[in-house]
Amino acid sequence: MTATAAHVARRRRLTPGRACAAFAVLTLALAWLAVDAQMGLSEALEGLFGPADDAIGQWVAYYSFWPRLGIALLAGGGLALAGVLMQQVLRNPLAAPTTLGVASGANLALLAATLFAPGLLMLGREWVALVGGGLAMGLVFALAWRRGLTPMVVVLAGLVVNLYFGALSVVLLLFNQEALKGLMIWGAGSLAQNNWEGVIYLLPRLAIASLLALALIKPLTILELDDANARSLGVSLKQMRLAGLGLAVFITACVVSVVGVVGFIGLAAPAIARLLGARRLGARLLWATLLGALLLTATDLLLQRFSGQLPTLIPTGATTAALGAPLLLWLIRRLHLGGQRPRVEVGEPSVSHGTPRRLAGVLGVALLLATGMSLLVGQGTEGWQTPLSSGDWSTLPWRWPRLLAAAGAGVLLALAGTLIQRVTGNPMASPEVLGISGGTAIGLIVALLLVPGIGYLGLIGVGTLAALVTLAVLIALNRRNGFQPEQLLLTGVAITALFDAVRSFILAGGDPRGQQIIAWMSGSTYYIDAPVAIVVLGLAVVLAIAATPFARWLDLLPLGASTAQALGVNVARARLLLLGLVALLTACATLVVGPLSFVGLLAPHMARLMGFKRAREHLLGATLIGALLMVLADWLGRQLLFPQEIPAGLVATLLGGAYFMWGLRRL
Repeated sequence: MTATAAHVARRRRLTPGRACAAFAVLTLALAWLAVDAQMGLSEALEGLFGPADDAIGQWVAYYSFWPRLGIALLAGGGLALAGVLMQQVLRNPLAAPTTLGVASGANLALLAATLFAPGLLMLGREWVALVGGGLAMGLVFALAWRRGLTPMVVVLAGLVVNLYFGALSVVLLLFNQEALKGLMIWGAGSLAQNNWEGVIYLLPRLAIASLLALALIKPLTILELDDANARSLGVSLKQMRLAGLGLAVFITACVVSVVGVVGFIGLAAPAIARLLGARRLGARLLWATLLGALLLTATDLLLQRFSGQLPTLIPTGATTAALGAPLLLWLIRRLHLGGQRPRVEVGEPSVSHGTPRRLAGVLGVALLLATGMSLLVGQGTEGWQTPLSSGDWSTLPWRWPRLLAAAGAGVLLALAGTLIQRVTGNPMASPEVLGISGGTAIGLIVALLLVPGIGYLGLIGVGTLAALVTLAVLIALNRRNGFQPEQLLLTGVAITALFDAVRSFILAGGDPRGQQIIAWMSGSTYYIDAPVAIVVLGLAVVLAIAATPFARWLDLLPLGASTAQALGVNVARARLLLLGLVALLTACATLVVGPLSFVGLLAPHMARLMGFKRAREHLLGATLIGALLMVLADWLGRQLLFPQEIPAGLVATLLGGAYFMWGLRRL
């Protein structure tokens, strides 16, 4: 009886084949509904083989519906195939074109070539994208090589490369809005087609890549062994890894060059195939490719079905990214990541400064000098000038509100980063890295779009609530594993990916408020006026003073919950209060300089490296450094490409991202 029941259970178990069949039925049903709503099934079938001159519906089917269906199948299958290859070579279940930054690198290369060297595109879009994707992959390898390409470090390196290349792409978009207007929708992953060119372009390239992947099945299977056993079989590990990753990057480059960045299909399809029982590489290549094609096609058909009811055009790639973020959150808790835990040294810096007050005084002087430079030195119509020599003081009423807002935002982010690093005991934690800033930005964007005329107090309330919700998600997903640093950081990866999807919606949606929102998300202080600047700086000072009484908790919490409890700290209440303060700090800072500045990571790290050891000293040093960094970022953003401006948040992102890469090398 038991054997019979087990046999029946095995027969009823969902297999990759049954899942593909179910998705195929769903896709066919959605395709039938889409065809029926537009032109009718018989007319669509007739249009596939040659439209009649007087049949408009057949022409629509021939030039739009069928090419779009074909491109969705090809792009989804190609990205899934690339994801399987990356996961196999790196032995990393979270590796994918988007999580490793390959898609972002390919996208940035295509944008840059379109602007500065359009002639390169004549050689082949896929080769330009291949260079960008290869550079991104090489950068990820350089960052993670020291730790033996452990999954956690690889994915974190992919996160920072994604953010870094994404920031550079936003810079290009902000300064070349007219030239790149059509590429905004494409860059978000648009599958819309008006001929068969994309299908004809992708089909032979993906067919050849698939044949090469089949030829590599046997040698790539050996990579499942450890390095010593693989070498004993006479396999060149470097050549196999280079071949597998090179093929994956080429496939990604081909897809990105046609449809832009399509998020998470390369992660979702291989993960689903593995969880359904496809363990062998050959089986995963087959079933993941089919699942990827069907997943992307079903998503696109569903969007077409409801596009008439939606207020704006929603790109399919951004939709898959939004759907993939919850999937990544689910996978993080269930898939073994391996690797070692990062060394946590929040409470013990490598250098202890004997006189932190003197060092704080030096930082204060540096902040005053930076303030004077920001107010008095800048470029004008006649080159570099200062009011002291020209006698023209007309720029001061425009400069000082931006200066105060930037300094206040730097203080807020530095405080939030210091608090969360000490509460979690994780030196790589910050509001930006853990996704708190991204979650806050999502709440603020929704409020700005749905509540016309909402004031700053309302936005602070909404932002704080969104930050608290994000923190609640972080706690709920990481409480069981004891807030392990790698799990916590990867949760932030998923939340940040969700924010990137929302940003893509706005870029491609055509809302007239979109450009102002994009400028705000980039961290521009251009729209700050005097009353708002004074309020921001006042909030920063008040919240900095409010954080000071928690210094004892912040000294004890990094020692561990049991030790802090034994020394009289109510750990649960302390964490709750401190995380609530982090939410408020993050909301206020994000409202001013957007969600991706990295100052919350950079300032506490620099303060600790300078020797600010105790919590009270650490808070003081971090706030001074945070203000200094944002003041300098705002000034540099105004001067580097004068008369155009790089938003302060983007400048800080580029500086902080570089520091994060350096931090990963030391992790």
